[in-house]
Amino acid sequence: MNTDSNVYTIVYSIVLVVIVAVLLAVVNQGLKARQEANKLLDTQKQMLVALNQDIDNCDDPAALYDSLVKDTVMCGESPVIVFEVEGQTKYMLRLHGQGLWGGIGGYMALNDDCNTVFGINFNHESETPGLGGEIVTEKFRSQFFNKHIKDAQGNLRSIAVLKEGKQAPEGQEQVDAWAGATITSTGVSDMLAANMEEYRAFLMEKTEQCCAQADKKCCTGQACCTADGGCKDGQCCDQCSCAKDGQCCANCSCQDCQCQTKCKED
Repeated sequence: MNTDSNVYTIVYSIVLVVIVAVLLAVVNQGLKARQEANKLLDTQKQMLVALNQDIDNCDDPAALYDSLVKDTVMCGESPVIVFEVEGQTKYMLRLHGQGLWGGIGGYMALNDDCNTVFGINFNHESETPGLGGEIVTEKFRSQFFNKHIKDAQGNLRSIAVLKEGKQAPEGQEQVDAWAGATITSTGVSDMLAANMEEYRAFLMEKTEQCCAQADKKCCTGQACCTADGGCKDGQCCDQCSCAKDGQCCANCSCQDCQCQTKCKED
C-alpha cells in the first residue's frame, strides 16, 4: 500500500480512532465502580457536614455515615434521609438550584419538628471564588443554624437570603447575602424556596398531625402549642419551664410558675 496516498492516511486515522475509543471505553468501564464509590462518598460527606460532623478529623466518613443514617422516606420523587444524631432525629433534604455561572446545591438538616434548621451545606459548580463561591464557607452556612422554615402559625415560609438593609416579609426569617455576590445569593434564596415547596407534603405533615391532637403539646408552630403557653427554641414552654428567665415564649410573662394566657404586647 502506498503510504503517501490519501486513502492510506484516511484508513490509518480511522483505525487509530477506533483503537483509542475502545481503549477509553475499557478503562472507563473498569473504573466505573470506583467512580461511583467516590461519588457516593462525596455525597455522604456533604450530608455529614450538614449534620455538623467533623469529617476532617474522621478516619472513616463512610462508617460514620452508616452509623447515623436510619431510613429513607420518599416525598413524591424527592428522598428525605432520616438520621439520628446524639439520640435526636434529623431529616435531610436535598437542595438544587441555579447560581450565576452554573448549578448550586447542597443539603439541609432539620430537627424533628420539621421546622428548625440543624445544619446546612452548600456546593457549586463554577461560582466566582471570593464572591459567589463563598456560599460553601462556615461563615455563610452558620447563619442558617436554628433558623425556621415556618412562621409562628406553622405556615411554610422558607428562609430569605437578603442584602443588608432589606427585610423579609413578616413571619419569614432571613440571613445576610454575601457581599458582592447578589446573583448567587438570590439563587440560594430561590433554591431554598423552591425546594421547600418540593418537600411541602412531608414538611407540613407533622404540623397537621400536631394540630389534630387534642392537647397540642408540640411545637411546629405556635398555633400547635398549649393554650397557656407558646413556642420557644422548638419546645412548648408552659408550667415551670417558663420560670427560669421570667418569661414564657418571647412576650408572655410568668406568674406562680405558670405562663399567662395573654402576652404583654396584647
